[in-house]
Amino acid sequence: MPNFAYTAIDSNGRTVHATMEADTEQLVLSKLRDQSMHCTDIKKVGKSAGLLKSSWGKKKVKPKAIVIFSRQFATMIDAGIPILRCLDILTNQTKDPALRPALEQVTNDVRGGLTLNESLAKHPDVFSKLYINMIRAAEVGGILDQILDRLAAFLEYESEVRSKIKGAMMYPILVLIFSVIMLFALFTFVLPKFKEIFAGMNIKLPVVTKTLFAIGDFCQSSWWMILIGAAVAFVAFKQWGKTPKGRYQIDYMKLKFPIVGEISLKMSIARFTRTFGTLISSGVPMMRSLEIVGETLNNRVLAEAIDNTRNSIREGQKLSEPLAKSGLFPNMVTCMIDVGEESGRLSDMLVKVGDFYDQEVEAIVKGLTSMIEPMLIIFMGCVVGFIAISVMTPMFKLVSGIK
Repeated sequence: MPNFAYTAIDSNGRTVHATMEADTEQLVLSKLRDQSMHCTDIKKVGKSAGLLKSSWGKKKVKPKAIVIFSRQFATMIDAGIPILRCLDILTNQTKDPALRPALEQVTNDVRGGLTLNESLAKHPDVFSKLYINMIRAAEVGGILDQILDRLAAFLEYESEVRSKIKGAMMYPILVLIFSVIMLFALFTFVLPKFKEIFAGMNIKLPVVTKTLFAIGDFCQSSWWMILIGAAVAFVAFKQWGKTPKGRYQIDYMKLKFPIVGEISLKMSIARFTRTFGTLISSGVPMMRSLEIVGETLNNRVLAEAIDNTRNSIREGQKLSEPLAKSGLFPNMVTCMIDVGEESGRLSDMLVKVGDFYDQEVEAIVKGLTSMIEPMLIIFMGCVVGFIAISVMTPMFKLVSGIK
C-alpha cells in the first residue's frame, strides 16, 4: 500500500508533518478531514511495510521490544519523570537494532517541539496506527501512563496468542516436511535400485509396481520441473494477491475454506473486538476507532464490512445493525455489541467477546493438531503400505515361479 507524506494544520493551529498509509491521495485527505486537520501539502513517497514489519534490507522490530518499551515508559511516567528524560533513558538501554534508531529520532522530534504521537507517526514501520492513536488519546486526556500500560498488555496478549498457535502447529508442519523429503529421497534414490533388480529377473510386473516405478522415474528425471513449477506457482499467487481483486478473493477464500476459514474468522473477530474495545476505552472516537480497526485486520472482506459500518453509523444507524447485515459476524457478537451500546458498556462487552473468541481459537487449534497427528500417521502408513505391496508383489511372483 502506498505511503503519503503530508503537511497539515490541526485544530489547535499546529503544523504537523507525518506520513499515512492509504490506497489513494483522496483517501488521505478524507481521513485528515475526519481528524479536523487541514492539509497544505501531500505527496506519495513509496510503500510502507505495515505493523511491526520492514521492507527488504531492513530489520523488523520484535513485538517483545515494543512491549518492554511501553512497560518501562509507563513506569517512568507514573514516577513523575519528564517525557524527554524517559525517552533518553529508554533509547540508551534499548538493545533492539531496529527500535533504537527510531527512538533516537522520536527523542529529537519531541525535543524539537513535536508531540509524542506526531513523533511516533513518522515511524509507521515500528509503531502501528493503533499505538499512535492511543498515544494521541492519552496525551489529550493526560493519562499517558495508563494507556502505555494498556498498550503493553494488549500487545503482550496478542503476541502470546500468536505464539500458542504457532507452537501448536509446529510439530505437524515439521512432520509433514520431513515426510515429503523422505518420500522424495525414496522415489529418487531407492526405488530405481529395485527397478534394476526386477528388470534383470525378467518377470512381468503388476500394475501397482509399474505405477510406483513411473512415479519414481518422474521424480528422478523431472525433479527440477517440480521445483520450478512450485516456484512459478508461488510467485504467480503472490503477484495475484497484490492486486485489489486478487487480495479480496484470497481473503474471501480464507474465510470460507473448511476449518481454516473458521479459525481465520474467529481470529479476526477476536482482534476486531479487542482492538476496538481498547481504542474506545482509551478515549479514541468511535469513527476513528473503526477506521483503525479496519486497517489492522489484514483482511479486505472484513475491512470492507467495517467501512460499510462506518458509513451506516454516519447515517444514524446503530453499530450492531450493519455488522449483522454483513453476514460475517456471528449473532453472539452483534447481540453483545447491541447490549453494550444500550447499557453504555460497549468497551467492556467488546473485550469480553475478544476473550471468548481467543479461547475458541485456542481450543480449535488444539483439537486440529490432535487430529492432524493421527491423520499424518495414517497417510504415511498408506504410503509405506503402497510401496511395500508394490515391491513385494513381484518377489512373491518370483518365489512362486521358482517353486
